[in-house]
Amino acid sequence: MTERTAPPARAGQAPAPHHPGRVPLPAPVLQPVGRLRQDWPRTFADRLTAPLPGVRALARFAREGAVRPGPEGLRDIPLLPFEPGPLPPAGPDTLAVTWAGHASWVLRVGGLTVLTDPVWSRRIFGTPARITPVGVRWEDLPAVDAVVISHNHFDHLDGPTLKRLPRHTPVFVPAGLGRWFTRRRFSRVTELDWWEAAELDGVRFDFVPAHHWSKRTLLDTCRSLWGGWILTDRAGHRIHFAGDTGYGHWFAEIGRRYPGIDLALLPIGAYAPRWWLSDVHTDPEEAVRAYQDLGARRMAPMHWATFVLSSEPVLEPLTRVRAAWEKAGLPREDLWDLPVGASRVLVP
Repeated sequence: MTERTAPPARAGQAPAPHHPGRVPLPAPVLQPVGRLRQDWPRTFADRLTAPLPGVRALARFAREGAVRPGPEGLRDIPLLPFEPGPLPPAGPDTLAVTWAGHASWVLRVGGLTVLTDPVWSRRIFGTPARITPVGVRWEDLPAVDAVVISHNHFDHLDGPTLKRLPRHTPVFVPAGLGRWFTRRRFSRVTELDWWEAAELDGVRFDFVPAHHWSKRTLLDTCRSLWGGWILTDRAGHRIHFAGDTGYGHWFAEIGRRYPGIDLALLPIGAYAPRWWLSDVHTDPEEAVRAYQDLGARRMAPMHWATFVLSSEPVLEPLTRVRAAWEKAGLPREDLWDLPVGASRVLVP
């Protein structure tokens, strides 16, 4: 498995152009599982791609009140795709994915069962109840070998769900979020910065940037990092789980550093109104652009059809991503627009 970094500038060569929100890119570092640090910076606000909304934006948001779809946008809830089925058999060489809903996936990779941003609760803080059931019953899960967390927002970090896990379950989290888990007695917590990695039983977990932010209480804005994950098995097969993100330059950089991504799990929902959410949530067209920037072979949409977090009609993300895919001239079989609960096997 090779990691490519930018070559140094030659003498007399102009430095690389500056990109807002971009930080110096360290060489990939492999860290031991269970690594916790006490010297993270007090804030990761310097990693923001765009400033967080100010007073004027908050006032406009309160004035317009466009936080949920109207009745017309909700009428298609009964039509949302929900087709739960059994998890596919998975051996040590299998690469398979099952969408449990929102950003929660059951990944079978390198003989491990890995959960991404597991949310099995019916409700999360500040949001109406989920509009589709969880696609995989908790009691039908095999033993969970690891969990990856993208950031600390309530629709991605769900305390009641994580409470169901044995406390010795390995958990991979962004920098600064480890204490949240150790306070809940998780004993194998690995905190990673962007471009760092750890390895568990032959599967590599790389933490990569995203265009987002973090906040869980009134006093912890950007106190922990946010990002996505690249999971790579022994044979070099790769899955990119983007977590929660807006569109931007990081996708091309991730694709450059991690060539040959077999499947990109990318968010397509919670994007309206755009003036409010464009910096932190991709819309369907941007998700297709991100997939192309990554150079991935296939894309599976997520972050829609589960919670009503914004004002677009509930079925619109699916219709728009299909239209954007067709407009880009991409092979239809490479868009894995799965129903909630469905599975696909990449490598049997």
